[in-house]
Amino acid sequence: MTQAPAPPKAVRRQHDREIISLAVPAFGALVAEPLFLMVDSAIVGHLGTPQLAGLAIAAALLATAVSVFVFLAYATTAAVARRVGAGDLQAAIRQGMDGIWLALLLGGAVVTLTLPTAPWLVDVFGASDTAAPYAITYLRISSLGIPAMLVVLAATGVLRGLQDTRTPLYVAIAGFAANAGLNVGLVYGAGLGIAGSAWGTVLAQCGMAVAYLVVVVRGARRHGASLRPDAAGIRACAQAGVPLLVRTLSLRAVLMIATAVAARLGDAEVAAHQIILSLWSLMAFALDAIAIAGQAIIGRYLGADDAEGARQVCRRMVQWGAVSGVVLGALIVLARPLFIPLFTGDTTVQDTLLPALLVVAVTQPIAGVVFVLDGVLMGAGDGPYLAWAMLLTLVAFAPVALLVPALGGGLTALWWAMTLMMTVRMLTLWLRSRSGRWLVTGATR
Repeated sequence: MTQAPAPPKAVRRQHDREIISLAVPAFGALVAEPLFLMVDSAIVGHLGTPQLAGLAIAAALLATAVSVFVFLAYATTAAVARRVGAGDLQAAIRQGMDGIWLALLLGGAVVTLTLPTAPWLVDVFGASDTAAPYAITYLRISSLGIPAMLVVLAATGVLRGLQDTRTPLYVAIAGFAANAGLNVGLVYGAGLGIAGSAWGTVLAQCGMAVAYLVVVVRGARRHGASLRPDAAGIRACAQAGVPLLVRTLSLRAVLMIATAVAARLGDAEVAAHQIILSLWSLMAFALDAIAIAGQAIIGRYLGADDAEGARQVCRRMVQWGAVSGVVLGALIVLARPLFIPLFTGDTTVQDTLLPALLVVAVTQPIAGVVFVLDGVLMGAGDGPYLAWAMLLTLVAFAPVALLVPALGGGLTALWWAMTLMMTVRMLTLWLRSRSGRWLVTGATR
């Protein structure tokens, strides 16, 4: 990180209050989204194993499709926060509307592609003959909700940029409750089976999108911002999102390679890897909440031409990330006798899982710094650097991970390769933050 004199205690406390006020609600909203799938799985699971298998395949395809466009939230947060820092709320909301219009266009394109190709996509994922019809049904119906999902991403970015993470939390809680009620009613009450679960999720996502649009439209009218689509603004949003898309695809490639390697190690190894990856993702939600606070706060400081303030809050957030990583790592170690039996009773899987899990616990402080600096540079609009850094990380990780089976390594060796990946990310992000080149001030980058 860029070296700077330690800020007074009063300033640090102010930064802490800002970080907490944004990060805690953001964490709640982040956790709510995977709960949608958990509810769907619990309800559909009682219909039968083929239905649950079909849901798993369709949900994986949907998650991949939506996660690719997460830049709609990240890029919009940074752009809106800069305008807020510059004191131009009208332009901030106008910028956010461009992101929402882009989300609708991309969502429409994804639906158009998914509906006719659903059988082929399910087949590529290796669905069995009994699970495939359910997967196709769920995928086709749920794809109709993708435009709403992408609008939720973009609108969430707008509100985060406006320094509001509470509204996304409230909307996420309401959406979760609606999804649960609709699923039960449509699956069992209306007797629609897995199709009812898909329709319930679509309706809940559409309701969330409407709630966000009501909030954003009210803000636009209050500040005199236009709601009409602007071709130049939409194009600018898309261009800003391309580097973040490259970053996201590179990260997804890392995770896919890790899972493929684990599958080659054996059934016990891939089962243990899936458990660890689930826990790793849960830890990531907690750390990503601080990163989201970083996106909003850093963008605002840079928009207000306060490079020193951005540098100081960056330094404080890195401290938060490292300490949070230590706490999460300790929790993993201390709670392992409690949660490991919840995932599996197979002693072979448990024995395979434990040493790799300890590697994850020890390296959580690295993850904390990585997530925070990732958020800081996103907030600064430093997308091109993030794209190149993640591509470099992928190039460093892939050969090491692919050598694990060839050299007779096991799951623990694979997770040491994942640690290498996170270390490379930390070094590239730390060098960038130390250089100060990300400190570009002004209402636009």
